[in-house]
Amino acid sequence: MPEGRLVIGTKRYSSWSLRGWLAVQIAGLDVEEQVFKLAGTGASPALEGVTPTGLVPYLEHRGARVWESLSIIEYCAEHHAALWPTDRVARAHARSVAAEMQGGFRELRMAMPYNAGRDFPGQRRTPGALADIARIEAIWAECLAASRGPFLFGAELTGADVMYAPVVGRFLTWQPELTAKTHAYCAAVRTHPLVVRWYAEAAATPADWLLEKYENPA
Repeated sequence: MPEGRLVIGTKRYSSWSLRGWLAVQIAGLDVEEQVFKLAGTGASPALEGVTPTGLVPYLEHRGARVWESLSIIEYCAEHHAALWPTDRVARAHARSVAAEMQGGFRELRMAMPYNAGRDFPGQRRTPGALADIARIEAIWAECLAASRGPFLFGAELTGADVMYAPVVGRFLTWQPELTAKTHAYCAAVRTHPLVVRWYAEAAATPADWLLEKYENPA
């Protein structure tokens, strides 16, 4: 019998769901996965009354009710401490860059939406998106120089990698110009077994769940 449930949206499009899902999988929580079709613009009617905010991801586990990606990561870290680095200084750094992702990079989000099943190389390179990309590359370069990779804080995925996993997906879809180090990090994340599984399941998205605005952006 599962000890709770994880509510997420369409795996092909829901970058926020990817974060919650990865954290739960890494922590090994025994929960039922409930996937909802998203409308494509914020809260979905299908989620009304299902989650506190009408948004995803949302976790229920052993009586705890947790929403917002970073909160889910913190909750999962209580069950799997390795979601954050053991070193105090590195842990503070990881939490800071994760929080910056939680509340920032709006221009990139708007210009290059997440789609785990398509690629649109060279498109949507707006000045704002490029500025966001430059900042993200700087964050990643600093982390990787200290950790020596392949992930931001060493050999295993941490909460910081979980928060930036959707950015990796955006880069793979839209293919902006990136440094060699960024390409190597993206490859490491994309080939992680959990991310491989997510993409495989995203590829099985039902045809009637596909959204024109994401499949054929103007």
